[in-house]
Amino acid sequence: MGGMDVTVGFEDNPSMAALHHLMDLTAGGKAACGPTCAYVQDCGAAASTPADVKELPSKLVFEIDMPGVKPGDVRVRVEDDRSLVVSGERRRCEDGEGECVSVEKFMRKFQLPEDADLDAITALCQDGVLTVTVEKPPPPEPKKPKTIDVKMG
Repeated sequence: MGGMDVTVGFEDNPSMAALHHLMDLTAGGKAACGPTCAYVQDCGAAASTPADVKELPSKLVFEIDMPGVKPGDVRVRVEDDRSLVVSGERRRCEDGEGECVSVEKFMRKFQLPEDADLDAITALCQDGVLTVTVEKPPPPEPKKPKTIDVKMG
């Protein structure tokens, strides 16, 4: 697995933008967002959250851009199929009212390799970047050739 940076949002994909627009129809002043609309929005949330993945000999490092997101608004979990899921939402709080509204939801899902240590995962949110580190056991040392003494019989 190498480093990869994927940034695809609705604004970058005309088909998704058109589909999102069609699904975002309003009914009675509220968005009529059914299961299909939620799926489209979830796809957009997954595709528009930039991430770098670095595989090192002893660990995997996932760096996910999250400007303006508080650590309490981020959830990191590992699912049964060894998927690392990072999700959450950006919130905007109105001054003086104390009420916060969700501005944007995000989600990224990464498949972890078999040698990933699921009990050794850490997450740190600093300067708008979430860094999730997944430890891996050290690679086995190469076997040294064994010398066999030849005895005279």
